Amino acid sequence: MTALDAPRAIDPRPPIAHPLVWLLALAAAHVAVRVAVSPALKWDEAEQMLWSQQLQLGYGAQPPLYTWLQWGVNQVLGPGVLALALLKHALLALAYALMWLAGRALLGPRGAWWAAASLMLLPPLGWYSIRDQTHTVLVAAMTCGAWWLLLRIVQRPRPADFAWLGLVCGLGLLAKYSFALVAGAMLAAALSVPEARRALLGRGWWWAPAVGALVVAPHATWLLAHLGEATTGTLGKMQIQPERGLGKGLLSLLDVYAGTLGLWALIALWAFRSAWWRGPAAPAEPWAQRVFARYLLLVALALLGMVLLAGVTNFKGRWVVPLLCMVPLAAFAARPELQSHPRGGRFTGAVVALALVMLAAAGVRPWFSGLRGQVDELNHPAAALGEALRAAGYDGQGRIVAADHMMAGMLRTRFPRATVAACTAGEEDVPACVAANAAAARAAGTGWLLISRDDRGEPGWWRQAAPGAAASVIELPLRMVRAGTPPAVYRYVWHPAGAEKK
Repeated sequence: MTALDAPRAIDPRPPIAHPLVWLLALAAAHVAVRVAVSPALKWDEAEQMLWSQQLQLGYGAQPPLYTWLQWGVNQVLGPGVLALALLKHALLALAYALMWLAGRALLGPRGAWWAAASLMLLPPLGWYSIRDQTHTVLVAAMTCGAWWLLLRIVQRPRPADFAWLGLVCGLGLLAKYSFALVAGAMLAAALSVPEARRALLGRGWWWAPAVGALVVAPHATWLLAHLGEATTGTLGKMQIQPERGLGKGLLSLLDVYAGTLGLWALIALWAFRSAWWRGPAAPAEPWAQRVFARYLLLVALALLGMVLLAGVTNFKGRWVVPLLCMVPLAAFAARPELQSHPRGGRFTGAVVALALVMLAAAGVRPWFSGLRGQVDELNHPAAALGEALRAAGYDGQGRIVAADHMMAGMLRTRFPRATVAACTAGEEDVPACVAANAAAARAAGTGWLLISRDDRGEPGWWRQAAPGAAASVIELPLRMVRAGTPPAVYRYVWHPAGAEKK
């Protein structure tokens, strides 16, 4: 009997017990909750609705991959909350699945499940990505994929896997520029370990840089021509203060490490207690532990160098979480005996409980904000505003020129046939921006709608956007708020097609 004729081992678990089934169920539940909660949008959601109106090689300070994906989903489902939620939670599910595969390269099914599920215990990814993040979710997925492929290549190098690694790394750079630090530290750490170095320099290694370069090349040409536009926003958020920012920068760095890993560390210690350090360590793959340790050292030195040499004083969890998302995997691979520990069920139970709490929290957050008197973006009556504008004569087509991108993104979901633009004070020359959009509407023979909202209105915006215009007012009650909360106030001027020629 040949190997092909040998009977296959039968998995005693029913299909419903596979982690992928529950992962997909959780993702579907989050999509359903987001669609049911509110038709209004958060900051990053509105940004994607605005940017995904057209395909471009770059979008300001962000690389283009997430917006390209959002554009594609919009073509199928239409621009709206469903398209936004489906893409985000599909990418979150992909991140968990790829980390599970990375875990399976070093651990059994239980340990791999813990490594993947631990991503939920990293708040910048597990919770804040549910609230409102886009690019961070995508770069985290690509980071998990890169670790899986790196481990796979070292264990059994094949030319096809080098090509896949190049693709994933190229997509990672198109997801977020910070992936360059992930890839650089990962490569340097792996090349410093003999077992990994031999594999990475084996037959077909050149596929990785070749494929990666091909993937990144079109955007790289755009980036070179728009370097200032692509870096100014991020550098501003880092609050670079070379002369007096050392203490502030170090405290911010410590805070972001604690904020990213603290919850996972507390639950892991509560579950396994002294088993983390009791007895001699017997890592699943000693070479992998050396790669992990050197990678984390290089990342720490790079971030510390930003403080000491560049004067960076502000770090955000969403920037750091792709760099540190492999820490749970490294920890469980260092102590594979924990997979059979009698307290392992505690860790599993804590993760499941937290996943359910976050699902519930995602559903009640607009009510919670409204009852506290802190109105959230999701409390805005997006559907009612769309109906009120139609009743006031707006035809749902032409151009919408909004005072901020939140309003612009929200109205695109209500009027998908319109072209939407944001002329934001402080970011654009408002008179020139409004004039350009009005001219484009007239050239296309369509009308245009000028609109703002009082809760985000910049003083004097209307004087710049439409000097002398008498804006109409729409007042609508906010949703899911306590009694006595002031209504949402929107101001608009509708210019029907051909009205200026009469």
